[in-house]
Amino acid sequence: MRAARVRVGYAVAQPSGEDRMKSYRTTLTFRIAERMDFRNITPEVEEALRESGVQEGLCLVNAMHITASVFINDDEPGLHADYKRWLEKLAPFDASPQVYHHNRTGEDNADAHHKRQVMGREVVVAVTEGRLDFGPWEQIFYGEFDGRRAKRVLVKIIGE
Repeated sequence: MRAARVRVGYAVAQPSGEDRMKSYRTTLTFRIAERMDFRNITPEVEEALRESGVQEGLCLVNAMHITASVFINDDEPGLHADYKRWLEKLAPFDASPQVYHHNRTGEDNADAHHKRQVMGREVVVAVTEGRLDFGPWEQIFYGEFDGRRAKRVLVKIIGE
């Protein structure tokens, strides 16, 4: 199932003499049906970079929710299955308040907070000659650990 996304972007050029630093911001919105899943969001980030007009700079991509993650790795299904299995061993889903104190608040997603902490909040990628400056096999992923509702990812690009 393809994740739904809504993008709202804008660019601001701030003159400073002959140099012009650009700042571009957009958000991607995902609604993942599964409780835990990973989506390659590299194409959406590359599209935002094209829209920004930035040729040299930095691109920040971060999950704007405390039970989701953004990370860089290989787009290999076996690796993603390994991540899911490993994360579930580290912080298994258990809605009971006996296992996780957080679930005593009426929530059932304490495990998702732990999984996000392990996988990280954001990535920063260099922009060189108008392209994301990746190493071999690197791609940007959205990690969902408490799905079934809309969550946003911020893409912030600065540079010239």
